[in-house]
Amino acid sequence: MSFSDLKKQSKLGSLTQKLVKEVEKMNSTGAGEDDRLWKPELDKTGNGFAVIRFLPAPENEDLPWAKIYTHAFQGPGGWYIENSLTTIGQKDPVSEHNRELWNSGSDKDKETVRKQKRKLSYYSNIYVVKDPVNPQNEGKVFLFKYGKKIFDKIMAAMQPEFEDETPINPFDFWQGANFKLKIRKVDGYWNYDKSEFESQSPLLDDDDAMEAIWKKEYSLAEVVSPTQFKTYEQLETRLKMVLGQKTSSRPRYDEEVDGEDSDRGSFTPNFNRSSTASELPEDLSSQLNALSSSSDSDDEDDALSYFQRLAE
Repeated sequence: MSFSDLKKQSKLGSLTQKLVKEVEKMNSTGAGEDDRLWKPELDKTGNGFAVIRFLPAPENEDLPWAKIYTHAFQGPGGWYIENSLTTIGQKDPVSEHNRELWNSGSDKDKETVRKQKRKLSYYSNIYVVKDPVNPQNEGKVFLFKYGKKIFDKIMAAMQPEFEDETPINPFDFWQGANFKLKIRKVDGYWNYDKSEFESQSPLLDDDDAMEAIWKKEYSLAEVVSPTQFKTYEQLETRLKMVLGQKTSSRPRYDEEVDGEDSDRGSFTPNFNRSSTASELPEDLSSQLNALSSSSDSDDEDDALSYFQRLAE
C-alpha cells in the first residue's frame, strides 16, 4: 500500500472498518487459538459426544500420527510449560535435571521428578462426522490432539485381544471405522473410557471426495519439526528461571522468535509457545499443579492445554 492509498483510506474510513473487523474476528476465535485444532466440547448435561474419523498419513508422510513430549510444572520462579527436545531425539535440560535428582537417592527428589516428568501426547488428522455442539465443524478436516487413553483404543482396534474380534486400521478410508468420542466427568476430570469404534465401513462412497479430504490434511511432520522447538539453551534458561537459579542476561525467547517467524513458512503452529509470566491466578495454579503431578490421561492433557493458553 502506498502512502497516497493510505491517505485515501483515511478519508473513506475503510481502514478503521477493517481494523474493527479484525478485532471482532480475534474476539470471536480467541487469542492464541489455532483453527487447525479441533477440540470436543461438553453439552448442557455436562457430557460430550462427537463422531470423528482418523485419517491416513498425509501425502509424502509415513505415519498417521505424530507424538510429542511436554513438561508442565511450577517452581519458585513460575511455570515451566514447554515441549521436550527428547521428542526429536535431542538432550533436554529437564530430563537431565530429573535424572540427577532421581540418582540422588532422596525420596523428596524422586517425588519432585514425578511432578516434573514428561507427558506424551499425539496429533492426528481427523474428519469430523458429527459435532452436536459445533455442527459447523462437520465435514471438515482438523488436527486432533489426544492422549494415551485414546491411543490405546486405537492400538486395541488394530491388535484386538480376542479371536472373535476382527482387527481394523482406524486410519484407513475404506477399511477403517468412525470413532465415537464419549466424554464424562469423573472426579472433576474428562474421562474417555466409554469411547469406541463403530463397525468397519468406508468414510464415504465417493473415492474422489475422499481424495479431496486427504489433500486437505495438515502435515504431521511439521508438528515435530525441529523448527517448532526451542533450543537447549533457551529451555535451560527458562528452567533455571523457574527453579529460581541465576541466569545470564539473555533476550527473552518471545523477542527472539518474533523476528524469526516470517522465515518459517506458512505452517507455524503455536504448540511450543509457553508462559513467561511468573504467576497464574491461585485457583488455576493449584489445578494445574495437581494435574502435572497426576498420572497420564487424556483429561489432564486437555486441561494442561487450556492452562497453557491462559499462561500465554
